Amino acid sequence: MSRFFGDPVLPGFRPDPSVCRVGADYYLVTSSFEWFPGLPVFHSHDLVTWRRIGSALDRPSQLDLGGCEPSRGLFAPTIRHHDGVFHLVCTLMDGPGHFVVTATDPAGPWSEPHWLDGEGFDPSLFFDDGLEDGHGDGDGDGEGEGYRAEDGDGRAWFTAARVVDEAAGRTEIWMREYLPRERRLTGPEYVLWSGSHPGARWSEAPHLYKTGGTYLLLTAEGGTDVDHSVVAARADRVTGPYEGAPGNPVLPPAKGPVTCTGHADLVQTPNGDWRAVLLGVRPGSALGRETFLSRITWGDGWPVFSPVDHTDLRRPVHDDFATLSADWSSLRTPPGRFWTAGDGLRLQLRPERLSERTTPSLLARPQEQPDCDVSTELHFTPAAPEEQAGLAVVLDDDTHLLFLRTADGLSLRRGPEVLAGVPVPPGPIRLGVRVRGFSHTFAHAAPDGAWQDLTTVEATFLTPLFTSVQLGLYATSNGHPSSNQAHFTRFEITYPSPQETPGGR
Repeated sequence: MSRFFGDPVLPGFRPDPSVCRVGADYYLVTSSFEWFPGLPVFHSHDLVTWRRIGSALDRPSQLDLGGCEPSRGLFAPTIRHHDGVFHLVCTLMDGPGHFVVTATDPAGPWSEPHWLDGEGFDPSLFFDDGLEDGHGDGDGDGEGEGYRAEDGDGRAWFTAARVVDEAAGRTEIWMREYLPRERRLTGPEYVLWSGSHPGARWSEAPHLYKTGGTYLLLTAEGGTDVDHSVVAARADRVTGPYEGAPGNPVLPPAKGPVTCTGHADLVQTPNGDWRAVLLGVRPGSALGRETFLSRITWGDGWPVFSPVDHTDLRRPVHDDFATLSADWSSLRTPPGRFWTAGDGLRLQLRPERLSERTTPSLLARPQEQPDCDVSTELHFTPAAPEEQAGLAVVLDDDTHLLFLRTADGLSLRRGPEVLAGVPVPPGPIRLGVRVRGFSHTFAHAAPDGAWQDLTTVEATFLTPLFTSVQLGLYATSNGHPSSNQAHFTRFEITYPSPQETPGGR
């Protein structure tokens, strides 16, 4: 299959998905890189409609992302369930490396991290309990109930990818035994796989399953861009040797309208069907890597991927900040709370700037559709020339657009560059941006007035790779102490009708 179509089941910044099932409930996690809380956790009954229930890393004591570079931090988690406990493994890049956190309730609280030995990234867990793989001890329904392979001895295994030759993109998949009660690795190391052919690049994202009486190894290959693919291999014993599928890749690089498909994780439904979650990209926007769903059938014991055709229900946002929902994140681990919610959202002006490797007074949420209308109402009076607050369109510290109320009026900025400005009277003001692909039209209005366009920016510089664009609210005192606050009474994201002409509001 050279085409992948359909809408994402988790749109926007939701890369590297991993899924498990417990009874009739599915739980999914994704990468979060430098954003906090880290490793969002989602719940679903049907694999299509998901609700965020929390984050695995939501306390500063668990992990400090201070100073984390853009697109580094928390890479590619895997979630599994065994003996009543959820195990989530991940890698902190440029830090101590692999770790596991555990919980009896996926909504939390999750444990402090237990650090694990070993090199690399993209860790995964496999519990060899002798059952056809539904990911842990679910209700046991479905095809393969009660199947026991020769090696099904109850041991657990940790796999990961590591770099052998970075310039050539050469990697290998390695494995060691994992002790669930002690949360550590033990025993010898096994190298399971180094790619589907001698010149294979970036074999990564390994997951092990048991199906059809054999062990199935699924990996990504080609790098997380247009050459991204899924390959499969299998063995009679968990330690190998693994033989690749004759038709590898089992999911070739996609040609569109969804591209970059890969990093797949399989799960079995209660009725014995199989599905996969995987990342993909809708080209032509700043949405980056999103979570898609695939129907899995089997041919000669190998997985066959087919897109699941469903309607993406666009989710308008109308947030008056009675509470701060789990959809909002900050850059890196905040040293303390810089916001209050209840009577709108109030951001404390602090010296930190968005352009620094720190935690500014910024709260943001993923952009979920290529076309959207974003607005907020701001009550804020600068008490000094350096005080600013407003709307943020953020890819990372270095790449963003800021639409700010300043002491001189409104200012639209790309980093230190002022793109446009206009004087406005004191008092509450609405700030907005119409996003149409990479075209961003910034506008302003009095609380009950008509929108006035300021300028349009063709923001192809927001093109993402690992992360993607977040839409948020920001305040700063630009290196100076301040006791001032910016008060945002509401935040809205709406979607244009399909008949709307480009650029209209």
